[in-house]
Amino acid sequence: MSDPGVMRPEGADEHIEPLFYPSNRLGLDAPMRWLRLGWKDLQQAKAASLTYGVGLVAFGYLVTWLAWGEGNTLALFTLAVAFILAGPVLAFGLYSVSRQLEQGREPRLGVCWMESRNHMRNELLFALVMLVVLLIWARAASMVHVFFPIGEELGVLGWVEFLAVGSAVGSIFAAIVFSSSVVALPMMLDRNTDAITSALTSVNAVLSNKAVMVLWAAMIVGLTLIGFATAYLGFIVILPLIGHASWHAYRETVS
Repeated sequence: MSDPGVMRPEGADEHIEPLFYPSNRLGLDAPMRWLRLGWKDLQQAKAASLTYGVGLVAFGYLVTWLAWGEGNTLALFTLAVAFILAGPVLAFGLYSVSRQLEQGREPRLGVCWMESRNHMRNELLFALVMLVVLLIWARAASMVHVFFPIGEELGVLGWVEFLAVGSAVGSIFAAIVFSSSVVALPMMLDRNTDAITSALTSVNAVLSNKAVMVLWAAMIVGLTLIGFATAYLGFIVILPLIGHASWHAYRETVS
């Protein structure tokens, strides 16, 4: 069957990878179902999942300690943003755990590492693109300060305008990152697709299910805020939960 995500000339090879894969239509109950399935995976693979969570939290503490030691509060803010941007890449091993469970295998961290290594080129390319977006985001944020200089008395109205403009700019970049990554990494693992095809498929999935994906993004942000509010300790469980749930989001979304 010809894939609607790609146009092929007559007589072209049917095995050519499509530009993007089509997505299924989802109901608003889908995000809660993904969280339930993610929690089920976490329960079935506690050792692997929590080991992953502890490792990521330890890394977060290390980076925060380095930034705090230098007295760089801007670095702490950048860390928070980068944490959200790099989340899909960091969760690659968790996708592997859910995949192993789906295949009826006992999850092993060694398999997670092997599969991550096998897809390293696409992972690094995707992470590089996310880094570029982060740098552009940082530059855009600094441009906002040109119109609202730090140190000047802005007043209540000035602060409202500053927060409104900053939030609008941040929302644009957050939407770009979320749309291009929500199902991209699990797809790379499952179908061995390249970074561009995976990102375009992810964007198509978001455009096809806007309300559902907005709800899913809000849930991820809420869980992330809980993790920060608990001084990262909540991330030991929250990160594996989001990672496993994201795998099920991919499986239900991409045809």
